[in-house]
Amino acid sequence: MDNKLITLSIKQAHEKLITKEFSARELTKEHIAHIEKTDGNIRAYVSNTFDDALAEADRVDERIRLGDVLSPLAGIPAAIKDNILIRGHRATAGSKMLETYIASYDATVIERLRKQQTVFLGKTNMDEFAMGSSTENSAFFPTKNPVDVSRVPGGSSGGSAAAVASHQAVFALGSDTGGSIRQPASFCGVVGMKPTYGAVSRHGLMAMASSLDQIGPITRSVEDAELVFQALAGKDPFDATSVTARSVPVIKGLRGARIGVPKEYFDVEGMDTGVRASVERALVEMEKAGAKLVAISLPNTKHAISVYYIIMPAEVSSNLARYDGIRYGYSTYKAGGDDVLADVYERSRSEGFGKEVQRRIMLGTYVLSAGYYDAYYKKAQQVRTKIKEDFEKAFENVDIIATPTTPTSAFRFGEKTKDPLSMYLEDIFTIPANLAGLPALSLPCGMTNGLPVGLQLVAPWFAEESIFAVGKEYEHVTRGV
Repeated sequence: MDNKLITLSIKQAHEKLITKEFSARELTKEHIAHIEKTDGNIRAYVSNTFDDALAEADRVDERIRLGDVLSPLAGIPAAIKDNILIRGHRATAGSKMLETYIASYDATVIERLRKQQTVFLGKTNMDEFAMGSSTENSAFFPTKNPVDVSRVPGGSSGGSAAAVASHQAVFALGSDTGGSIRQPASFCGVVGMKPTYGAVSRHGLMAMASSLDQIGPITRSVEDAELVFQALAGKDPFDATSVTARSVPVIKGLRGARIGVPKEYFDVEGMDTGVRASVERALVEMEKAGAKLVAISLPNTKHAISVYYIIMPAEVSSNLARYDGIRYGYSTYKAGGDDVLADVYERSRSEGFGKEVQRRIMLGTYVLSAGYYDAYYKKAQQVRTKIKEDFEKAFENVDIIATPTTPTSAFRFGEKTKDPLSMYLEDIFTIPANLAGLPALSLPCGMTNGLPVGLQLVAPWFAEESIFAVGKEYEHVTRGV
């Protein structure tokens, strides 16, 4: 065996497993060996599940021996973001608050991957409770960008993106609330996909902002993202917001596709000129392949950051109220002590939560408080509706919207930590899709100063097939140029 095994796509690995060029155990062992060799530097994983991985690989090998028909994901090594529950294993959400928490059940996406016989290698690092754009907010350690270890991998799914980019997993799962799959995918030069809100169950995902969160795949190709999405998607009785995919018009590729280019996404203060140039070249390539570029306007885009940083903290404040130092998680309570209940609440939350989490809880509590609800939260929801209406109007004339994924390439550690606003602006191009509940995908479209640039494709609700068709053809005609 050699480490060429770790570079295979899902489809390639599946075909070679079926033809017995190597076994699922050999594929898994190669990934484990690579993790042990490289993760001391990258720090993509918070914990590993190697014993379970090898056991599952052996079960897949037995089915291959018997000649059974296998799922494309059977025996494929994957990494899971540490806010998605795997029964019997740690689930920290990157927080001291849950440092010792062991999940008591599988998330629905894990159940669905188990049915496919996916091999789980471990849990990946993340910004605490998914709050951040650099994975510097992890309570444990920062993860490094495999392309340039002096730079961040993005966030909050930075560990998942770094694991895939460094060949420590064939694919990974992340969660995306305002760009937390797509932004790190862009920074690390891989593919990241946020499904339509409700297309994938959130049951077993630690909630950050419930009206925005979605689980999705991080892969090294659009085809792989499609395979993983198909395994995850579908209604779940444990998630009332999940739905059966609706039948919608889809396009089959670039020829004849109407690609919307919103002017608001190319005229942003502080946008890197290399990022803009790479995305503009990508648009030219799409046009050469038969697509029609259509200038569009999404006028309420300018309000998206403001709206997001009212709605999201409000939901954070509500969702994180459960971490009270009493029921589970970090606690300062000591039996026989003289603490009153309020002291336990205050100290447990002050010591268990990091600064960024505390900042967002306080923001959310403020905008939901008496006297401010109408001025902030209610108004933000009204503007959110306007943002959604902008997209509805645009999709009357275009099939797909193409934008930069991020305004800059990966930045250096510490570059933005002292200025929360500059960090928040990293998600300026990804947040609107979450507010509107739209499917969106980031794929590599070039380099600037030796760092990857991401192209974002946004489709109408439940038109994931259109995104995959356009993305796969773009990969084919450009080969990553």
